[in-house]
Amino acid sequence: MSDTGKRVLVTGGGRGLGAAIVRALSEAGFAVTFTYRSAAAEAEALVAAIRADRPDAAIAAKAVDLADRGAVEALAEELEAGETWFGFCHNAGASYDTLAAMVDQDKAEEVMQVNHFAFVRLSRALIRPMTRAKQGRIVAIGSVAALQANPGNVAYAASKAALLAHVRGLAVESARRGVTVNYIAPGFIDTAMLAKFADYRERLESQIPAGRFAQPDDVAQVAAFLFSPGAGYITGAVIPVDGGLSAALAAHR
Repeated sequence: MSDTGKRVLVTGGGRGLGAAIVRALSEAGFAVTFTYRSAAAEAEALVAAIRADRPDAAIAAKAVDLADRGAVEALAEELEAGETWFGFCHNAGASYDTLAAMVDQDKAEEVMQVNHFAFVRLSRALIRPMTRAKQGRIVAIGSVAALQANPGNVAYAASKAALLAHVRGLAVESARRGVTVNYIAPGFIDTAMLAKFADYRERLESQIPAGRFAQPDDVAQVAAFLFSPGAGYITGAVIPVDGGLSAALAAHR
Protein backbone atom coordinates (compact mmCIF):
# COMPACT_ATOMS: atom_id res chain seq x y z
CA MET A 1 0.00 0.00 0.00
CA SER A 2 1.33 3.46 -0.90
CA ASP A 3 1.23 6.39 1.51
CA THR A 4 -1.96 7.58 -0.21
CA GLY A 5 -4.95 6.51 1.86
CA LYS A 6 -2.96 5.36 4.89
CA ARG A 7 -4.79 6.22 8.08
CA VAL A 8 -3.41 8.76 10.55
CA LEU A 9 -4.90 9.89 13.87
CA VAL A 10 -4.24 13.46 15.06
CA THR A 11 -5.28 14.64 18.52
CA GLY A 12 -6.26 18.25 19.09
CA GLY A 13 -6.78 18.90 15.39
CA GLY A 14 -9.64 21.37 15.51
CA ARG A 15 -7.70 24.61 15.54
CA GLY A 16 -4.26 26.22 15.57
CA LEU A 17 -1.27 23.95 15.09
CA GLY A 18 -3.42 20.82 15.09
CA ALA A 19 -5.52 22.11 12.20
CA ALA A 20 -2.35 22.92 10.25
CA ILE A 21 -1.08 19.37 10.82
CA VAL A 22 -4.40 17.91 9.69
CA ARG A 23 -4.25 19.99 6.51
CA ALA A 24 -0.63 19.06 5.78
CA LEU A 25 -1.26 15.34 6.23
CA SER A 26 -4.44 15.45 4.19
CA GLU A 27 -2.63 17.28 1.38
CA ALA A 28 -0.01 14.52 1.49
CA GLY A 29 -2.76 12.00 0.74
CA PHE A 30 -3.29 10.45 4.16
CA ALA A 31 -6.73 9.50 5.46
CA VAL A 32 -6.91 11.70 8.55
CA THR A 33 -9.13 11.40 11.60
CA PHE A 34 -8.66 14.10 14.19
CA THR A 35 -10.00 14.69 17.68
CA TYR A 36 -11.13 17.94 19.22
CA ARG A 37 -12.49 18.92 22.62
CA SER A 38 -14.43 22.18 22.39
CA ALA A 39 -13.65 23.39 18.87
CA ALA A 40 -16.71 21.82 17.25
CA ALA A 41 -17.43 24.69 14.88
CA GLU A 42 -13.77 24.98 13.86
CA ALA A 43 -13.53 21.22 13.32
CA GLU A 44 -16.62 21.22 11.11
CA ALA A 45 -15.26 24.15 9.10
CA LEU A 46 -11.88 22.43 8.70
CA VAL A 47 -13.47 19.25 7.36
CA ALA A 48 -15.60 21.28 4.94
CA ALA A 49 -12.61 23.31 3.73
CA ILE A 50 -10.48 20.21 3.11
CA ARG A 51 -13.32 18.51 1.22
CA ALA A 52 -13.87 21.67 -0.83
CA ASP A 53 -10.21 21.63 -1.88
CA ARG A 54 -10.07 17.86 -2.36
CA PRO A 55 -13.49 16.23 -2.79
CA ASP A 56 -11.90 12.78 -2.55
CA ALA A 57 -10.16 13.53 0.77
CA ALA A 58 -10.69 11.00 3.56
CA ILE A 59 -11.18 13.28 6.56
CA ALA A 60 -13.17 12.88 9.77
CA ALA A 61 -13.48 14.66 13.12
CA LYS A 62 -14.27 13.11 16.48
CA ALA A 63 -15.13 14.84 19.77
CA VAL A 64 -12.93 13.50 22.58
CA ASP A 65 -11.95 15.21 25.83
CA LEU A 66 -8.44 13.91 26.50
CA ALA A 67 -8.59 15.33 30.03
CA ASP A 68 -11.24 12.68 30.73
CA ARG A 69 -9.46 9.41 31.42
CA GLY A 70 -12.62 7.42 30.66
CA ALA A 71 -12.98 9.10 27.27
CA VAL A 72 -9.36 8.29 26.43
CA GLU A 73 -9.89 4.67 27.45
CA ALA A 74 -13.01 4.44 25.27
CA LEU A 75 -11.14 5.85 22.28
CA ALA A 76 -8.21 3.48 22.87
CA GLU A 77 -10.53 0.47 23.01
CA GLU A 78 -12.18 1.60 19.78
CA LEU A 79 -8.78 1.86 18.12
CA GLU A 80 -7.76 -1.57 19.38
CA ALA A 81 -10.93 -3.14 17.97
CA GLY A 82 -10.53 -1.55 14.53
CA GLU A 83 -8.15 -1.71 11.61
CA THR A 84 -4.44 -0.96 11.81
CA TRP A 85 -3.41 2.69 11.65
CA PHE A 86 -0.28 3.88 9.86
CA GLY A 87 0.30 6.99 11.93
CA PHE A 88 -0.43 8.89 15.11
CA CYS A 89 0.32 12.54 15.89
CA HIS A 90 -0.30 13.60 19.47
CA ASN A 91 -0.77 17.34 19.21
CA ALA A 92 -3.39 17.98 21.90
CA GLY A 93 -2.01 19.97 24.79
CA ALA A 94 -3.04 21.66 28.02
CA SER A 95 -1.15 24.40 29.82
CA TYR A 96 -0.83 25.47 33.45
CA ASP A 97 1.41 28.38 34.43
CA THR A 98 2.56 28.87 38.00
CA LEU A 99 5.77 28.97 40.01
CA ALA A 100 7.25 25.66 41.13
CA ALA A 101 6.63 26.50 44.79
CA MET A 102 2.93 27.03 44.09
CA VAL A 103 2.04 24.01 41.91
CA ASP A 104 -1.41 22.61 42.62
CA GLN A 105 -1.27 18.84 42.20
CA ASP A 106 -4.79 18.48 40.80
CA LYS A 107 -4.14 21.08 38.11
CA ALA A 108 -0.74 19.57 37.32
CA GLU A 109 -2.31 16.13 36.99
CA GLU A 110 -4.88 17.49 34.52
CA VAL A 111 -2.05 18.80 32.36
CA MET A 112 -0.15 15.52 32.68
CA GLN A 113 -3.26 13.59 31.65
CA VAL A 114 -3.66 15.50 28.38
CA ASN A 115 -0.02 16.01 27.48
CA HIS A 116 1.46 12.70 28.58
CA PHE A 117 -0.93 9.98 29.76
CA ALA A 118 -3.32 10.35 26.81
CA PHE A 119 -0.33 9.72 24.55
CA VAL A 120 0.71 6.73 26.64
CA ARG A 121 -2.70 5.05 26.34
CA LEU A 122 -3.36 5.88 22.69
CA SER A 123 0.11 4.90 21.52
CA ARG A 124 -0.29 1.63 23.43
CA ALA A 125 -3.48 0.97 21.49
CA LEU A 126 -1.81 1.66 18.15
CA ILE A 127 1.76 0.38 18.47
CA ARG A 128 1.18 -3.39 18.46
CA PRO A 129 -0.75 -3.46 15.18
CA MET A 130 1.89 -1.17 13.69
CA THR A 131 4.71 -3.49 14.72
CA ARG A 132 2.83 -6.49 13.34
CA ALA A 133 2.44 -4.63 10.04
CA LYS A 134 6.13 -3.62 10.30
CA GLN A 135 5.34 -0.04 9.45
CA GLY A 136 4.14 2.97 11.39
CA ARG A 137 4.88 6.57 12.29
CA ILE A 138 4.28 8.26 15.64
CA VAL A 139 4.96 11.95 16.20
CA ALA A 140 4.54 13.78 19.51
CA ILE A 141 4.27 17.55 19.60
CA GLY A 142 6.25 18.54 22.67
CA SER A 143 7.88 21.83 23.59
CA VAL A 144 11.24 23.49 24.03
CA ALA A 145 10.03 23.88 27.63
CA ALA A 146 11.01 20.23 28.08
CA LEU A 147 14.59 21.14 27.15
CA GLN A 148 15.09 24.58 28.70
CA ALA A 149 13.79 25.83 32.06
CA ASN A 150 11.40 28.78 32.06
CA PRO A 151 10.14 30.42 35.29
CA GLY A 152 6.46 29.83 35.95
CA ASN A 153 6.24 26.95 33.47
CA VAL A 154 7.34 23.96 35.52
CA ALA A 155 4.12 21.88 35.48
CA TYR A 156 3.72 22.20 31.72
CA ALA A 157 7.42 21.55 31.18
CA ALA A 158 7.29 18.45 33.37
CA SER A 159 4.44 17.00 31.31
CA LYS A 160 6.30 17.63 28.06
CA ALA A 161 9.50 16.17 29.52
CA ALA A 162 7.61 13.03 30.53
CA LEU A 163 6.25 12.86 26.99
CA LEU A 164 9.78 13.11 25.61
CA ALA A 165 11.06 10.29 27.83
CA HIS A 166 8.19 8.05 26.73
CA VAL A 167 8.77 8.86 23.06
CA ARG A 168 12.43 7.91 23.23
CA GLY A 169 11.73 4.68 25.08
CA LEU A 170 9.01 3.73 22.60
CA ALA A 171 11.33 4.58 19.72
CA VAL A 172 14.08 2.19 20.76
CA GLU A 173 11.59 -0.55 21.56
CA SER A 174 9.85 -0.40 18.18
CA ALA A 175 12.62 0.56 15.73
CA ARG A 176 13.44 -3.00 14.62
CA ARG A 177 9.80 -3.52 13.65
CA GLY A 178 9.59 -0.64 11.23
CA VAL A 179 7.93 1.95 13.47
CA THR A 180 9.45 5.40 13.96
CA VAL A 181 8.67 7.59 16.99
CA ASN A 182 9.81 11.21 17.10
CA TYR A 183 9.38 14.37 19.17
CA ILE A 184 8.96 17.87 17.78
CA ALA A 185 9.84 20.66 20.22
CA PRO A 186 8.26 23.91 19.05
CA GLY A 187 8.99 27.26 20.61
CA PHE A 188 6.49 30.11 20.47
CA ILE A 189 3.77 29.51 17.86
CA ASP A 190 1.44 32.25 16.70
CA THR A 191 -1.82 30.65 17.88
CA ALA A 192 -4.60 31.50 20.31
CA MET A 193 -2.71 29.69 23.09
CA LEU A 194 -0.18 32.53 23.12
CA ALA A 195 -2.75 35.32 23.18
CA LYS A 196 -2.01 35.76 26.89
CA PHE A 197 1.50 36.93 25.94
CA ALA A 198 0.26 39.67 23.60
CA ASP A 199 1.58 42.46 25.85
CA TYR A 200 5.05 40.90 25.85
CA ARG A 201 5.19 39.73 22.25
CA GLU A 202 7.70 42.28 20.98
CA ARG A 203 10.11 41.51 23.82
CA LEU A 204 9.69 37.76 23.36
CA GLU A 205 10.29 37.97 19.62
CA SER A 206 13.45 40.01 20.22
CA GLN A 207 14.90 37.03 22.12
CA ILE A 208 14.27 34.58 19.27
CA PRO A 209 17.18 34.50 16.79
CA ALA A 210 14.73 34.28 13.87
CA GLY A 211 13.01 37.39 15.22
CA ARG A 212 9.46 36.08 15.08
CA PHE A 213 7.01 33.52 16.43
CA ALA A 214 6.50 30.39 14.33
CA GLN A 215 3.48 30.12 12.11
CA PRO A 216 1.52 26.86 12.59
CA ASP A 217 2.58 25.64 9.16
CA ASP A 218 6.27 25.98 10.11
CA VAL A 219 5.72 23.13 12.56
CA ALA A 220 3.07 21.25 10.58
CA GLN A 221 5.38 20.77 7.60
CA VAL A 222 8.03 19.20 9.84
CA ALA A 223 5.39 16.86 11.26
CA ALA A 224 4.23 15.93 7.76
CA PHE A 225 7.82 15.18 6.73
CA LEU A 226 8.17 12.71 9.61
CA PHE A 227 5.27 10.74 8.09
CA SER A 228 6.89 10.72 4.64
CA PRO A 229 9.05 7.97 3.06
CA GLY A 230 12.10 10.22 3.37
CA ALA A 231 11.92 10.11 7.17
CA GLY A 232 11.98 6.33 7.45
CA TYR A 233 15.38 6.21 9.20
CA ILE A 234 14.64 8.99 11.70
CA THR A 235 13.51 7.71 15.09
CA GLY A 236 13.99 8.76 18.69
CA ALA A 237 14.80 12.26 17.45
CA VAL A 238 14.10 15.55 19.20
CA ILE A 239 13.56 18.24 16.58
CA PRO A 240 13.39 21.85 17.83
CA VAL A 241 11.28 24.09 15.60
CA ASP A 242 11.88 27.32 17.47
CA GLY A 243 13.72 29.79 15.27
CA GLY A 244 16.99 29.10 17.10
CA LEU A 245 15.60 29.83 20.56
CA SER A 246 16.96 26.69 22.24
CA ALA A 247 20.35 27.12 20.55
CA ALA A 248 20.94 30.60 21.92
CA LEU A 249 22.33 31.61 25.29
CA ALA A 250 19.68 33.24 27.46
CA ALA A 251 22.09 35.95 28.60
CA HIS A 252 23.97 37.88 25.93
CA ARG A 253 25.40 41.33 25.14
